[in-house]
Amino acid sequence: MEDTGNISKDSFFDYEENENTRYSRAAYVTKATIAVNFLLTGFKFVAGIAGNSSAMIADAVHSLSDFVTDIAVIVGLRVATKPGDSTHNYGHGKIETLAAVFIGLVLAVVAFGIFWGGLDKILAFFRGETLPAPSLIALLAAILSIVLKEWLYRYTMVSARELKSDALIANAWHHRSDAFSSIGTMIGIGGAILLGGKWVVLDPIAAVVLSFFILKVAFDISYKNLNELLEASLDSETYKNIEEILISTEGVLGFHELKTRKIGNAMAADVHIEVDRDLSIVDAHEISTRIEDRLKETCGKNGHFSIHVEPCSDFENYSKDMSRKNNRMRS
Repeated sequence: MEDTGNISKDSFFDYEENENTRYSRAAYVTKATIAVNFLLTGFKFVAGIAGNSSAMIADAVHSLSDFVTDIAVIVGLRVATKPGDSTHNYGHGKIETLAAVFIGLVLAVVAFGIFWGGLDKILAFFRGETLPAPSLIALLAAILSIVLKEWLYRYTMVSARELKSDALIANAWHHRSDAFSSIGTMIGIGGAILLGGKWVVLDPIAAVVLSFFILKVAFDISYKNLNELLEASLDSETYKNIEEILISTEGVLGFHELKTRKIGNAMAADVHIEVDRDLSIVDAHEISTRIEDRLKETCGKNGHFSIHVEPCSDFENYSKDMSRKNNRMRS
């Protein structure tokens, strides 16, 4: 299974747009998915009821939850575009991360609902109750759902990676989880139709199995974004890139207390650098400015970087490699 949280490195470092343009693109993508979901969900409910398929009805409920997450994405991204103010100095970017967590939690609730509904049908079957056999319309709805939901996943994920949006990534995976759900529904309904008789139990069994796939996606999305809300450090590759910028900048003799985090789609870093104690304040400030410019080239122009300058205590014997090791131990 693909990573549910990582954005491709090519787009992560190169793509830059102002927040209003970013929101407009994300909202356009999300509104397009709402339109498709509205038509597809209605058809699924009709097919599930008319086709006597509990798996298809569960699939329709899963699709219905997409409306909730689509609205969460639009609202989250809209609020996230607000600039920093007196009470939110770093902006409102974490609202987008919070929206992604909400999507993960909705997916978990949907997974539990599908599991419970399928299990109830299975237990009823083993108690001797007769389960209605699904019909062809439910099977056709499952096939159509697979095609449309996979397309929605790809359509949303392309923009999510370009816009570096965790909320859109989470929503894209919600679409794919719906496609997974429909694959199992298709297998269960198809098996029940073709084999008939006691094999109608395949329909709710498919629903139960798929609930675990959906729960796995929900966990991955929630875990990653909760980590960001809890100020988790940036990934090791980005961390290493920042270290390389620090030790390769002319005038930097060492560094320590490097701390990193993510604020919405922006990266943030705080670090103490050490310079020649005989430098003037102006020269020391120019070094910190060069570092900040290089960090913005690598990590994005909307990043937040705080660089504290200190005099090097042992200029002649200081090793930059030792600086890296000391930083690792202290951070």
